[in-house]
Amino acid sequence: MKSFKTKSEIGAELRVLVMDVDGTLTDGKINISYQGELYKSFDVKDGYGILKILPEFGITPVIITGRTSGIVEHRSAELNIKHLYQGVTDKAVCLNMVVDTLHVSYDQVACIGDDLNDLPMMKLCGMKGCPSDAVSEVRAICDYVCKAAGGQGAVREFIEWLTKSGKD
Repeated sequence: MKSFKTKSEIGAELRVLVMDVDGTLTDGKINISYQGELYKSFDVKDGYGILKILPEFGITPVIITGRTSGIVEHRSAELNIKHLYQGVTDKAVCLNMVVDTLHVSYDQVACIGDDLNDLPMMKLCGMKGCPSDAVSEVRAICDYVCKAAGGQGAVREFIEWLTKSGKD
């Protein structure tokens, strides 16, 4: 019989947080003009969690996203996210590379995503979370479903949940 680890046990070992962008770090709206992508809106609370809280716990932030955007590249630089993977068609394959590169196990990886293309990657991770407005298939596999929607502080909420060990 397989024994499952509690959130506290995994939280103590957590080393990586993988995040999707559209629908997770943003509200999922893509604003495009004739010249191309104009802007994306990010929540400042998510940014604080990534930049200030994760380092306190030795957790490396990683972005794996299906789209490619200079805006995401700029925001990642602002938040000191050194592991940014854009234009990814198979997020599970990319996660395999991240695990190898960072020398961690899947149990040491948490992931937050919102849509079907995130599922294969999320299923590999030790902890899974999603914004409140994620698709039902994603919500069904998550250890934590945020009260906040994508782009409205869901990532910060998940970070706080992950780092408050002992509060299962």
